[in-house]
Amino acid sequence: MATEGNNLSEYDKDTIPNAKDFRFGIVVSEWNDEITEGLFQGAFDAWIENGVKKENIVRWNVPGSFELIYGCKKMQESFEMLDAVVAVGSVIQGETKHFDFVCEGVTQGIKDLNIQNDIPVIFCVLTDNNIEQSRARSGGEHGNKGTEAAIAAIKMAQLRKDAKFYKG
Repeated sequence: MATEGNNLSEYDKDTIPNAKDFRFGIVVSEWNDEITEGLFQGAFDAWIENGVKKENIVRWNVPGSFELIYGCKKMQESFEMLDAVVAVGSVIQGETKHFDFVCEGVTQGIKDLNIQNDIPVIFCVLTDNNIEQSRARSGGEHGNKGTEAAIAAIKMAQLRKDAKFYKG
């Protein structure tokens, strides 16, 4: 696995842009909420640790991971002052092909939002074989993918800001 031997929560704070003036959205799936709440907390804590003000974090919930696409799209449209949005979900392999369809749909949907709109959407959707893997990646032995997503959001917010500067 890609996270084997890696801690998703580790980052070099000296390499993170100043985030005190950034505004972030986060859309959280209610499905597998034990996992998604852990991912949310990892993201939230990383933003606060890097200077983001609590009032500059907007959270919306959606029923499941498939609904993240619509939730993120509406958040992009409703809050044009956001610097990035994080999509938080958890899809765990079951006995049917449903897992494959949801994972593919969410992945392509988030990709499409990044191509179609100016506010970056960060993919923080765990696609694990079992609940133990999900727990390990949402605050367990492999750290927290939510932390990693929040740091990616800060970096993408800075890239967006820099790109606007160069555009003039």
